[in-house]
Amino acid sequence: MTTVTIRDVHKAFGRNQVLQGVNLDVAAHEVVGLIGPSGSGKSTLLRCINALERVDRGVITVGETVVTARGTDLDRLRRRIGIVFQAFNLFPHLTVVENCTLAPVTLKQLHADEARESAREQLAKLGLADKADSYPDRLSGGQQQRVAIVRALMMRPEVMLFDEVTSALDPELVGEVLASIKELASGGMTMVLATHEMGFCRDVATKVAFLKDGRVCEEGPPAKMFSAPEHPDTQQFLRRVIEAGRL
Repeated sequence: MTTVTIRDVHKAFGRNQVLQGVNLDVAAHEVVGLIGPSGSGKSTLLRCINALERVDRGVITVGETVVTARGTDLDRLRRRIGIVFQAFNLFPHLTVVENCTLAPVTLKQLHADEARESAREQLAKLGLADKADSYPDRLSGGQQQRVAIVRALMMRPEVMLFDEVTSALDPELVGEVLASIKELASGGMTMVLATHEMGFCRDVATKVAFLKDGRVCEEGPPAKMFSAPEHPDTQQFLRRVIEAGRL
């Protein structure tokens, strides 16, 4: 069963062609890692999947919903697709629990009491049980990013998108966030993640796609992609990653 289908997707910002005919499938319970140099289109592709950016050409479907079709209920669509960005974007005047319950309660998906109980359960799973009543400025960056993950999960999404979620963190905080994502992967969550954490991608992803200049140059299982890539651009990229000590 395919959860996300991307066909011939193009996206430009002015004269800058960011996506140039991307094709990719994401099956249910699959973890797809997007790797490639900065500016290759990874983040833009994620934003197109949940229609934060509208494509110029091509088709994206999530389940039976055609994301790119005119008239698609985008608010309803985004309730099915969680996305976590580099920036935490937590409301500073709300506690952790209040940040996590605001959307499901406001959208009447959960009663307030049920939402609070669910939020506390999710926070406990990510090691944040004792932070539920704290304010964001009392948390470390890694803790705030884990709260952002819980906030997205509270909408009970079918698919989770992660956009370089560790890039704004101090190195010592990266591990705790990656561990939380790994926990979600082990639970069967369908995920697409853009990342520069090559070792993590190799260990967690079920499929890896290498992007360059807005195209998917190569895709395959992590064991093959990281040990025996076929495309010259993939080979060159990974050679530089290894030389930099990042794999």
